[in-house]
Amino acid sequence: MLRNLQPLASYHLGAKDGAFGKVREFYFDDQHWTIRYLVAAVDGWLAGKQVLISPFAVEQIDEPFKVVHLRLTKQQIENSPPIETDQPISRQFEAKYYQYYGWPMYWYGPSLWGPGPYPIFDGSIPDPSTNRDDHPANPHLRSTGEVLKYRIHATDGDIGHVEDYIIDDESWSIRYFEVDTRNWLPGKKVLIPTSAIQNVSWENAKVFVDLTRHAIKDAPQYHPGEAIKPGYEKQLQDHLAREAHVTA
Repeated sequence: MLRNLQPLASYHLGAKDGAFGKVREFYFDDQHWTIRYLVAAVDGWLAGKQVLISPFAVEQIDEPFKVVHLRLTKQQIENSPPIETDQPISRQFEAKYYQYYGWPMYWYGPSLWGPGPYPIFDGSIPDPSTNRDDHPANPHLRSTGEVLKYRIHATDGDIGHVEDYIIDDESWSIRYFEVDTRNWLPGKKVLIPTSAIQNVSWENAKVFVDLTRHAIKDAPQYHPGEAIKPGYEKQLQDHLAREAHVTA
């Protein structure tokens, strides 16, 4: 199911033995455009500690009650490897984190989540010593909050800014950026597929996309909060394909 990401940033987190906090923000992998962690604002016994929750731990997203239910107990979360709040997340920390929970490390294996395309643990953990796939010295984790309001730079200039993200809540991949083009009258909100992103200038807070301003401005309007139906996606894909053919 495709859903807006930002509304989840206010959802409660439910462990197997009770509620323990709220989702505060997310960290995504800027190489594969995938949410790797939910960041928890924790109540009571863990207040002040930054807690990361992998999508491997997510059992269900309860839309009516605004709760993200987890496969973890409070004690498991309390005993998880601590992270320094003022330091970037290191690959060494991630390795300890995944080993603690017994999950496959997502950067090992042929798929988006290591052995598979979804964060579902089937008991199969690849042996890192026999897998030489991409294992960068430094992680590529970014805060979703950091990229909100980044400007969109088309092939012929700036147009709009990032307003939200559309994720596939099975794979946790970011499928689209929700872009607000209201600074270009008459303006509206549209979706840009992450496959169109060429690069991101983190220093200049700008996302470069392989689309023209005309292609973005004339894309089918997106209405936040409405379910994204296959018909809308096809309409968007057809529009972008036509624009790509015209500019080729």
